[in-house]
Amino acid sequence: MKTLELSRNAIYSGSLILVNGKNPLREAVREIALVPVDEKNPSALMERQSARLLYSLIEEVRARERIVAVSGWRSKSEQTRIYKDSMAENGRDFTKKHIALPGCSEHHTGLAIDLAENKPDIDFIRPEFPYNGICHRFREKASNFGFVERYPEGKEYITGIAWEPWHFRYVGFPHSAIMQQQKMTLEEYHLFLTEHVCGTNPFVYQTNGRRIEISFQLAEKNSLTKIDVDDGALCFVSGNNTDGFIVTVWR
Repeated sequence: MKTLELSRNAIYSGSLILVNGKNPLREAVREIALVPVDEKNPSALMERQSARLLYSLIEEVRARERIVAVSGWRSKSEQTRIYKDSMAENGRDFTKKHIALPGCSEHHTGLAIDLAENKPDIDFIRPEFPYNGICHRFREKASNFGFVERYPEGKEYITGIAWEPWHFRYVGFPHSAIMQQQKMTLEEYHLFLTEHVCGTNPFVYQTNGRRIEISFQLAEKNSLTKIDVDDGALCFVSGNNTDGFIVTVWR
């Protein structure tokens, strides 16, 4: 048995952090941790692991020339500029639906990417990424590589953002597969996992002969949070950006 010791600040980082209008990003991403996802648009940056898996996903569906990255990581200052420009050009209602407030955008995490079908005159705010052709094939494979369509139709009242077929978020496998199968947003998935307490009743996901246990651990307020893990088990921990940790153990 081994024991992981996690500081309170660790709840603000990891591939499963929830960033939205109620939960701004607390820990700024260091630019040194970011890499370009597409040589056609070297300014579209992502966190290294998510960029590598996005590249592999696009290779898997043979879409190197047919799907392009439009917008990845954004600094708070860039998000502020985009928000102000949209307010001036598109008005308050449109902007509130499609542009997150500075500090509350998933694009700050380095885990989100806006994609477009490779056509002339791509719209930066609402790029076309339809549900047929190569974009359909991308969606079919996305969860295998840890990606989910973050803002699905019909869940606007939960996410606080309008339906965005072009916006994908890296959460990692098997979380992506569970969210897709259960038709959960990240908000719903976080709430679901609070019912599965670490060390008591983990959620179990089976795949390719592997047993994966996923659970929630509330963070200690004034001391290190300690999590016991069996020797030989592969364990990944992500903060949730609010009050605790999501623990994923592969057996």
